[in-house]
Amino acid sequence: MEFNESLLIKRIHSDKIANYQQRMTLHCLQCNTVLGDSLGVCGEITFMDSVVCLRVTDDVVVCDSMDKGRKGEMANCIYSSLKCRSCCCAVGKVIHSAPSRLAVVRSMFLLHKANISCYILNCHSMVKASTLTFDMKPLRENMNKVRQQFEAQLDQMCRIKSRLMDRSVTSES
Repeated sequence: MEFNESLLIKRIHSDKIANYQQRMTLHCLQCNTVLGDSLGVCGEITFMDSVVCLRVTDDVVVCDSMDKGRKGEMANCIYSSLKCRSCCCAVGKVIHSAPSRLAVVRSMFLLHKANISCYILNCHSMVKASTLTFDMKPLRENMNKVRQQFEAQLDQMCRIKSRLMDRSVTSES
């Protein structure tokens, strides 16, 4: 996903898409420590070459010191670096304060694709994260599927309720 002024402006479609069906783990490129998994990924910011994660493992350390971005994509941002607990390699950033263009990723973990690799579970292969696109399936499709499941459950519950009502009427007679 590509954001601009906190709005989704572009969805990238490519043959190299890591999606919700591809289960994978995210690893430090230097030492292969597990940093997260695909269940915590919620997209990517291509202009920062970063994977956006809602959660990471305890092996990702948020540095105590905060830095201020002075130029480029991090201009006017206050952020902390993320490091691998095992090898102390820089693996990303967490933005604490940012202009509106990056407001959507405040307090999320931004893992630099150049510093991580991915182990794709169903393929049993390790690939560099920079070779993948972390595009997410449109939310509308997921919501429609969930709504259909709820409607099916509601229909089933109505049928059960109707049977129970019929039994109670029969037993009272």
